[in-house]
Amino acid sequence: MSDREFGANDDLSLPKATVQKIVTEILPPSSGLSFGKDARDLLIECCVEFITLISSEANEISEKEAKKTIACEHITKALEQLGFGEYVVDILDVANEHKEALKVLSLMRKPEESEC
Repeated sequence: MSDREFGANDDLSLPKATVQKIVTEILPPSSGLSFGKDARDLLIECCVEFITLISSEANEISEKEAKKTIACEHITKALEQLGFGEYVVDILDVANEHKEALKVLSLMRKPEESEC
């Protein structure tokens, strides 16, 4: 499936520096491997296509359920329907870790009650 099927904008992309940082962190420093700009740009295009595909499928699922908001369960159902079900458990684990991290950050940012 291509972006054209979803009516996507050609301006959709991911930050090149962020993708480069992710890939650099994955490559072992001792390997001496580098990640070319062309490869990075192709990876970005693939990621955008994947996000578009999952979002479109999740949108269809939420519409069938007469929901106006795409929820996590719509994303996991979309992944399963598109053949990525083996990743759902790991994705849910990461989502839970993220929620917990947000809770901690929220508690840290709360202004302390001033004593008068």
